[in-house]
Amino acid sequence: MSFTDRTLTCRDCGQQFAFTAGEQEFYQSRGLVNDPGRCPDCRQARKQTRGGGGGGGYAYSTATGQGGGGGYDRPRREMFPATCSQCGKETQVPFQPRGDKPVYCSECFESVRGGRGY
Repeated sequence: MSFTDRTLTCRDCGQQFAFTAGEQEFYQSRGLVNDPGRCPDCRQARKQTRGGGGGGGYAYSTATGQGGGGGYDRPRREMFPATCSQCGKETQVPFQPRGDKPVYCSECFESVRGGRGY
Protein backbone atom coordinates (compact mmCIF):
# COMPACT_ATOMS: atom_id res chain seq x y z
CA MET A 1 0.00 0.00 0.00
CA SER A 2 1.37 3.42 -0.87
CA PHE A 3 0.87 6.47 1.29
CA THR A 4 0.77 10.15 0.42
CA ASP A 5 1.23 13.10 2.74
CA ARG A 6 -2.05 14.42 4.13
CA THR A 7 -2.97 17.61 5.95
CA LEU A 8 -4.87 17.20 9.23
CA THR A 9 -6.27 19.74 11.70
CA CYS A 10 -5.25 19.63 15.37
CA ARG A 11 -8.17 19.12 17.77
CA ASP A 12 -6.45 21.23 20.46
CA CYS A 13 -5.02 24.29 18.71
CA GLY A 14 -6.86 24.14 15.38
CA GLN A 15 -3.66 24.44 13.33
CA GLN A 16 -3.11 22.28 10.29
CA PHE A 17 -0.22 19.81 10.29
CA ALA A 18 1.22 17.26 7.90
CA PHE A 19 0.60 13.56 8.44
CA THR A 20 3.46 12.34 6.27
CA ALA A 21 3.61 9.13 4.28
CA GLY A 22 6.39 7.93 6.59
CA GLU A 23 4.26 8.57 9.67
CA GLN A 24 1.31 6.77 8.08
CA GLU A 25 3.50 3.78 7.33
CA PHE A 26 4.76 3.82 10.93
CA TYR A 27 1.18 3.96 12.28
CA GLN A 28 0.20 1.00 10.10
CA SER A 29 3.25 -1.02 11.15
CA ARG A 30 2.19 -0.57 14.79
CA GLY A 31 -1.41 -1.56 14.09
CA LEU A 32 -2.73 1.95 14.71
CA VAL A 33 -5.86 2.62 12.70
CA ASN A 34 -6.80 6.18 13.75
CA ASP A 35 -5.11 9.30 12.42
CA PRO A 36 -3.43 11.51 15.02
CA GLY A 37 -5.80 14.13 16.39
CA ARG A 38 -3.13 16.52 17.63
CA CYS A 39 -0.23 18.30 15.95
CA PRO A 40 3.30 17.34 17.08
CA ASP A 41 3.56 20.42 19.36
CA CYS A 42 0.26 19.65 21.13
CA ARG A 43 1.17 15.95 21.41
CA GLN A 44 4.46 16.93 23.05
CA ALA A 45 2.74 19.39 25.41
CA ARG A 46 0.19 16.74 26.36
CA LYS A 47 2.93 14.21 27.10
CA GLN A 48 4.65 16.73 29.35
CA THR A 49 1.47 17.40 31.35
CA ARG A 50 0.82 13.66 31.69
CA GLY A 51 4.23 12.95 33.17
CA GLY A 52 6.33 12.73 30.04
CA GLY A 53 5.55 9.11 29.36
CA GLY A 54 2.92 8.29 26.92
CA GLY A 55 3.15 4.85 25.59
CA GLY A 56 5.40 2.08 24.66
CA GLY A 57 8.77 3.69 25.02
CA TYR A 58 9.41 4.07 21.31
CA ALA A 59 10.63 7.39 19.94
CA TYR A 60 9.72 8.34 16.39
CA SER A 61 11.25 11.32 14.64
CA THR A 62 8.91 13.07 12.24
CA ALA A 63 11.90 15.00 10.95
CA THR A 64 13.81 11.92 9.81
CA GLY A 65 10.95 9.47 9.48
CA GLN A 66 12.84 6.94 11.57
CA GLY A 67 12.21 5.29 14.89
CA GLY A 68 14.70 5.09 17.69
CA GLY A 69 13.66 2.76 20.47
CA GLY A 70 14.45 2.95 24.09
CA GLY A 71 12.83 6.04 25.40
CA TYR A 72 10.70 9.05 25.19
CA ASP A 73 11.30 12.72 25.47
CA ARG A 74 11.85 13.82 29.03
CA PRO A 75 13.60 16.67 30.74
CA ARG A 76 17.34 16.40 31.18
CA ARG A 77 18.33 15.05 34.59
CA GLU A 78 19.99 17.62 36.83
CA MET A 79 23.58 16.68 37.59
CA PHE A 80 25.64 17.73 40.59
CA PRO A 81 29.43 18.10 40.96
CA ALA A 82 31.17 15.60 43.23
CA THR A 83 34.57 14.17 44.05
CA CYS A 84 34.97 10.41 43.75
CA SER A 85 35.51 8.86 47.21
CA GLN A 86 37.80 6.19 45.76
CA CYS A 87 40.05 7.88 43.18
CA GLY A 88 39.53 11.59 43.95
CA LYS A 89 38.49 12.45 40.38
CA GLU A 90 35.98 15.27 39.83
CA THR A 91 32.72 13.88 38.43
CA GLN A 92 29.01 14.59 37.97
CA VAL A 93 26.27 12.56 39.68
CA PRO A 94 22.45 12.60 39.26
CA PHE A 95 21.80 13.31 42.96
CA GLN A 96 22.83 15.88 45.55
CA PRO A 97 25.72 14.37 47.55
CA ARG A 98 24.98 14.64 51.29
CA GLY A 99 28.38 13.70 52.63
CA ASP A 100 27.21 10.75 54.75
CA LYS A 101 27.78 8.16 52.00
CA PRO A 102 30.61 7.65 49.51
CA VAL A 103 30.20 9.01 45.98
CA TYR A 104 31.96 7.31 43.06
CA CYS A 105 32.82 8.25 39.49
CA SER A 106 31.36 5.88 36.89
CA GLU A 107 34.58 3.82 36.60
CA CYS A 108 34.95 3.31 40.36
CA PHE A 109 31.22 2.68 40.74
CA GLU A 110 31.47 -0.20 38.25
CA SER A 111 34.36 -1.75 40.18
CA VAL A 112 32.67 -1.26 43.57
CA ARG A 113 29.32 -2.71 42.51
CA GLY A 114 30.95 -5.43 40.38
CA GLY A 115 30.26 -8.48 42.57
CA ARG A 116 26.89 -7.45 43.97
CA GLY A 117 24.74 -8.82 41.17
CA TYR A 118 23.00 -5.58 40.16
